[in-house]
Amino acid sequence: MGHRRKIKDTRLLITGASQGIGRALALAAVRKGGKVLAAARSEDLLRQLADEARGTGGTLVTVKADVTSHDDRQAMVDAARSAFGGLDVLINNAGIGATGHFAEVAPDRLRKIMEVNFFGLTETTRVFLPLLKEGVRPAIVNISSIAGRRGIPARSEYSASKFAVQGFSEALRAELYKDGIDVLLINPGLTQTNFSKNMLEQKAKLQMDHLRGMTAEDAALATLRAIERGSNEVTLGFKGKLLVFVCRFFPWLADRIARKRVRELFKDEIEARHRQQAGPTHAPVG
Repeated sequence: MGHRRKIKDTRLLITGASQGIGRALALAAVRKGGKVLAAARSEDLLRQLADEARGTGGTLVTVKADVTSHDDRQAMVDAARSAFGGLDVLINNAGIGATGHFAEVAPDRLRKIMEVNFFGLTETTRVFLPLLKEGVRPAIVNISSIAGRRGIPARSEYSASKFAVQGFSEALRAELYKDGIDVLLINPGLTQTNFSKNMLEQKAKLQMDHLRGMTAEDAALATLRAIERGSNEVTLGFKGKLLVFVCRFFPWLADRIARKRVRELFKDEIEARHRQQAGPTHAPVG
C-alpha cells in the first residue's frame, strides 16, 4: 500500500481526459475539490469539459496535447507548472485499441497501439518525474485494463500493450519507493464509453458489449478511491475480479474457455481445414 491522500487541493494531471473514464475522472476530481489539468488531443471536447466543470468546487485547466509527441509532453509539464506550480498525481489514462486476429492485420497497427498505450505512458511518466519528486504525496496512476491480466483473443495487440503497462508499473513501484512516489495500477473491465467507437479497426467476429459494463463514472470514483487509499493495484468490476481469480488459480480453465470461444466462432473454417488435412477419400476397388 502507498500513501493515503485527499483529492481536495491535490494537483492532478489526467491524459485522455476528453472522453470516457478520463473525462469522468476529471469531473469527479474537480467535484472533490481537486486541481485538475485535463489533457487531450481535441480542443473542442476539452472546451466542453471545462464548461461542465465550471463552478463545481475545484479547478480545471485544459491543455491540448498528444502523449506520443515529445513537444506536447513538455507542454503538459509547462502547463502544470504554470497553472498549479507543480504536480502531485499523474494519471496516465490515454489509450487506443483495435480488434482482429493478429495474423490478419497490418504490422503497423501494433506499433500505433504500443506508441500510445505504452511508449506514450512511459515517456509522459519520464518527463514528469522531476516535478512529481517535488509533489505532495506524489503518485503515478496507470489506467491499464483487465486485458493486462489476461490476454483476450482478437485483442492480442491491445492485451500486449497492457501487459507491458503491468510490468512497467510493478518495476517502477519498487524503483520509486526511495523517492516517495506511489505507483498505482487500475484495471477496468468493460466500461460504458466510446472506446470501441474510437478504435483503429474493428475486425473481430465477436464484439464485446461495452453497454453491459460499468459506467465511466463508477470507474472514475473507484479510481479516485484507490488514489485516496494508496492502493497498489485495483481491478474493477465483479467479472474482472472473477477473471483475475480464475487466471491465477485455474489458468487451464481460462485457456479452455478462450479456445472454446474461438472454436465456436471458426467452426466451419476448422472443419474445412481438418477435411483438407485428412486428404481425399477413395472408394474401394473390386
